[in-house]
Amino acid sequence: MSHLELPNTIVADVINASKAPHSQRIIAISNQKGGVGKTTTAVNLATAIAAVDKKVLVIDMDPQGNASTSLGIDQKQRAVNTYHVLVGDAPLASAIVPTAVPGLSVVPSGVDLAAAELELIDIEERHARLRNALTEGAKDFDYILIDCPPSLGLLTLNALVAAHAVMVPLQAEFLALEGISHLAKTIERIRKTFNPTLELQGIVLTMVDTRNKLSEMVESDVRGYYGTKVYKTTIPRNVRISEAPSYGKPVLLYDFGSKGARAYLDLAGEVLKREQGVAA
Repeated sequence: MSHLELPNTIVADVINASKAPHSQRIIAISNQKGGVGKTTTAVNLATAIAAVDKKVLVIDMDPQGNASTSLGIDQKQRAVNTYHVLVGDAPLASAIVPTAVPGLSVVPSGVDLAAAELELIDIEERHARLRNALTEGAKDFDYILIDCPPSLGLLTLNALVAAHAVMVPLQAEFLALEGISHLAKTIERIRKTFNPTLELQGIVLTMVDTRNKLSEMVESDVRGYYGTKVYKTTIPRNVRISEAPSYGKPVLLYDFGSKGARAYLDLAGEVLKREQGVAA
C-alpha cells in the first residue's frame, strides 16, 4: 500500500454513513483548553471523510500551525496562509494547498497569524472575515473542518461565526465539565448575535485511559450531563497518535492498524451519520 493511499476497509466501514446528499457543511473543532486533541481530531477526521470520496478542506486557524505540519505541509507551502486570507491580502483559493491524501486540502497557518487578532480589531465585520472568505472561495468542498486555537479570541470567533456546527474534543481529566461549560456559553452568545444556526455537533472524549478510574468517572459525568451529544466513540491514549505528526501524516496513514486510527475511523462514521440526520 502506498503512503498516499488509504486502506479500502475505510470505505467499507463508513461509506454507508456518507451516502445522504447534503449541502456543504462547516464544522469548527474547538476547545479553549490546549492539549486536548483538537488538531489530531481535525486531521484524522478529515482524512477519514476524504476517504469516502468527499472533498474536504481543513482550515488551520491556530498560529502554531500543527494541523499544517500534521498534513505534511512545509514552510515553503505556507507563503500564502490563513493570515493573508483573514486580513484581506489574498483570496482563500490562493491559500489552498493539496495534501498527500486524495480529496483533502488545507489552508495552512503561518507564524504571522498570531498578529491577526490585533490587526483585525479595526477592520469592518472583523468577526465574519473567515465566513466571507469561505463563501467566495470554498464552494467545491463537501466538508470544511476548522482547527481552532486554544482560546476564545477573535480567531475562534471567526471560526464559530463561519461554522454550521461545533465539535468539542474533551480530555478525560479533572475539571473537564467546567471547561466545556465556558465554551457552551460562548456558543450560545454567538447564536444570539452572529450565527443563529450554530449547533453543537458533538463532544468527543480524547486521551481516554481505560485503566484509569478518573477517565471512567469523567466519561460518566460528561455522558450524564450531555447525553447523546457525546459520541459513543472515545479516543484512547495511543503512542501511534502522538508519533504520526512528526512524520507529517495522519495516524490513519501512519499506522492504520493502531487503536488510535481505528478510533478516529469509528468517530468519522458517527459524525457522518449525524450529518445524515441534518440532511434528512
